[in-house]
Amino acid sequence: MYFKLFLRLIVLSFTVTLSAQELTAFSINIRYNSNNDGDDLWELRKKEVVEHIATQKPSVFGVQEATHTQMLYLNEELPNYAYVGVGRDDGKTKGEYSAIFYHKGEVELIEEETFWLSTTPERVSKGWDAVIVRVCTYAKFKHIESERQFWHFNTHFDHIGQMARTESAILIREKIKSINREQLPVVLSGDFNALPEEQPIAELKKLFRDPLEDIVLIGPLGTFNGFEVGVQPDRRIDYIFSDGFNVKSYKHLDDKRKNGRWISDHLAVSTHLFFKEL
Repeated sequence: MYFKLFLRLIVLSFTVTLSAQELTAFSINIRYNSNNDGDDLWELRKKEVVEHIATQKPSVFGVQEATHTQMLYLNEELPNYAYVGVGRDDGKTKGEYSAIFYHKGEVELIEEETFWLSTTPERVSKGWDAVIVRVCTYAKFKHIESERQFWHFNTHFDHIGQMARTESAILIREKIKSINREQLPVVLSGDFNALPEEQPIAELKKLFRDPLEDIVLIGPLGTFNGFEVGVQPDRRIDYIFSDGFNVKSYKHLDDKRKNGRWISDHLAVSTHLFFKEL
């Protein structure tokens, strides 16, 4: 009897130790607040977007295409979270954010910054052949339970400029290498507007490993649905890369609204991560 109790205590201790080392990262392109979206208007979707995020209980999550009014709504409706990030058009509130939200009870913010995807990343600027100004927001966090620190980078690559996408990937990769002098674990999330076999992803894979090379994907192959009802997404352009973590699960979430329409024109990505042992 005592031996069985001893084994149970060992298993319980191991489980508690693992849970103290884990976090959930999440990424979603929420689709900007366009007046031309008909049945998919933000005003019709926004409550279910919040429910979708809250259901996943992310420790940290990146958003793409979020305008200032959308950011204010998310911030109000998700009171356990705070965010970092700026509008890309002025470094304040104009234009879309590539912001990072973090659960205030799970992680502590240490520092944060935003840079522009261009040859002058320190100021508002458009890079290479991009048609739109693009940014990357990043933050350094401390995971409260384990006291481990990590970085989270979140971005949205240009949808037109092929050179811009490749150069943006190189810029972010080199930024991470220069910023992360302590060799801390890193999460990189975003809408990269690039398929797995294309050059931007190849550049990122010089620093990160595609999690789907090691584990089985849960959900559809693709992430872009374009609000097309009845179509199974097959274009994977949204990713969460990580380094310094063991990946327990990786999901493309194809949940829908109550009326059967998509929550956004992109599927959210969710991954369950464990800090690697030091």
